[in-house]
Amino acid sequence: MKTDPNKRLAVKLALVAVLMFGFGYIMVPIYDVFCKVTGINGKTGRISEADAEREKEAADRLVTVEFDTNVNNKLPWKFKPLQLRLKVHPGAINEAMFYAENLSNDTIVGQAVPSVAPNEASLYFNKTECFCFTQQTLEPKQHRTMPVRFIIDPDLPRGIRTVTLSYTFFRAPGSYSEATAGSSAAPETANKIL
Repeated sequence: MKTDPNKRLAVKLALVAVLMFGFGYIMVPIYDVFCKVTGINGKTGRISEADAEREKEAADRLVTVEFDTNVNNKLPWKFKPLQLRLKVHPGAINEAMFYAENLSNDTIVGQAVPSVAPNEASLYFNKTECFCFTQQTLEPKQHRTMPVRFIIDPDLPRGIRTVTLSYTFFRAPGSYSEATAGSSAAPETANKIL
């Protein structure tokens, strides 16, 4: 049994019409996304009223950031924050400065390990620049100031009003021989980089 060629053509044309309608229907949201991404038709910079209110709340809100420093006993350095605390607005970029000094007569490589308290706040504390990202080399008696730039996410829970950023400086692995590391003379005689 052969099908009528006119019937087949009608089915094909109906299918093309449905596909064309679907394509035209889907083009509206695609066009909106395209305009939002490219800025065509003035669609950039739009936020909802809820987002605008959240931004306003973040600008009005202050969080205290406290700074704490420690030095491992095998590292003969002085290390301290140049400010003990800052009051910051969530969402704003902030900067804190730290001072490090090599008290020994040898070149030493140190590495800072950060921590944030309370633990929940660490999810909302973002560093954009930090001396902890790389090892720090200080020549004998050399000192330096080092910045930390950070942003506290506006989504930080409202119950958290104080965040503590703590650093502990350690001698970098491999910066002194393991043979002298366990001796009492290690801090003074094992400071040369191997």
